[in-house]
Amino acid sequence: MANQQEETKVQRTSVELFAGGGGLAMAVHNARFRPLLFNEFNERACQTLETCTTLASAGVQRIDDHRPKKPEPGSPVPLYAGDVQELDLRGLAGEVDVLAGGPPCQPFSAGGIARGDEDKRNMFPAMFEAIRHMQPKVVICENVRGLLRPSFRPYFDYIQNELRLPFLLREPDDLPWTEHNANLEAALRKLPADTKNQEHYKVVKVPVNAAEYGVPQVRNRVILVAFRADLNVDVDAFEKYVKEPPFSEDALYRSMLNGEYWKRHDTVPNSVRQRVIDNLPKVIKEDDKKPFRTLRDAIAGYGTDEKLPALPPIEKSDLKHLVDKPDFGALYNITGHIGWPGARIYKGHTPNELDRPAKTVKAGVHGVPGGESVMLLDSGAHRYMTVRETARVMTFPDEWLGSGPRGEQMRQLGNAVPVVLGEFFANAVADALDKAGH
Repeated sequence: MANQQEETKVQRTSVELFAGGGGLAMAVHNARFRPLLFNEFNERACQTLETCTTLASAGVQRIDDHRPKKPEPGSPVPLYAGDVQELDLRGLAGEVDVLAGGPPCQPFSAGGIARGDEDKRNMFPAMFEAIRHMQPKVVICENVRGLLRPSFRPYFDYIQNELRLPFLLREPDDLPWTEHNANLEAALRKLPADTKNQEHYKVVKVPVNAAEYGVPQVRNRVILVAFRADLNVDVDAFEKYVKEPPFSEDALYRSMLNGEYWKRHDTVPNSVRQRVIDNLPKVIKEDDKKPFRTLRDAIAGYGTDEKLPALPPIEKSDLKHLVDKPDFGALYNITGHIGWPGARIYKGHTPNELDRPAKTVKAGVHGVPGGESVMLLDSGAHRYMTVRETARVMTFPDEWLGSGPRGEQMRQLGNAVPVVLGEFFANAVADALDKAGH
């Protein structure tokens, strides 16, 4: 009841599209935005959202109505488990502070771009339709860094222009995107720099490495944040803040050299410590940032506001029991901390090192692509990371319980936004709105 009463005090609101396993939705909620709606198409991910106690104190409840209305404070968050293109969000017009989501954007071939018939899995058009329906104060989008590659850059520029002027429609529907982009650019040139047009958004593009924002993982992405122009938000100050991440690799190296890192890992053998130190760069820069968080930190429970219990070790001899005892993880009393046999390392398939941020968690085939899910132990042995270890690398709380078999849970984690990364941006958005008087 106390949590419900606390949530009713939250004034700002949010809608999450393409919610997946709930990383960005959880981050926005942690920044004290009350969720009004979740949308997700994948059935397993929807089941995860329904069981995730940290998304909303009153829970999540499926709805069939594709024209949702604003729920009462303290009531379950509606979940529309279906195609986002079926949603009519005009019932939430004027009610939404933040619209968040990571629209799927499949790679476009040069031929596809020239034809203007984008991959049907590209969901940015649905995001823009949602903006037109609700006219939120702020939009937060996360996507792959690959959109910054030269081959995708023209289309990504077009996406940003559509986000700046979402109400300038692409008419007729079969108008080539290049022509629509030309229309958008012409309209943008006519807008005064100090325009207060509420149908115009000011866009900030931020290429990020999640490790620089406190995530124990190297994860390169691009985040777009768009503020409605009539809000008088100091967009330049916001951009400066979010582009100065608080964590650094050099700070990690310094903490290893001065011993601070090893104080919280005092059971690590001296031989392992010395090997790590011997492999540090000869030149380490000075800065005032915090140390990168490592895979060892995540497994030991460090890196959150409240230290989590350390995850028990899984020995190589344990893995053989999986054939006969699929509930083997229950022995550890930590959901999802279950060993998995068959891990291999070879050229091009190198493992995660404990004293570095983990490799990028990917959805991949069965959740185990390219060595990203293999970890090298202090003993020299190697094994697959468990779902719980992977969830910690994605900075999900241990209350997060993925639905479905292991491969499906790993897929949800690989597709998610790390909670700590999303929370950094959601809190920055909240601060910017505060300073602008909203």
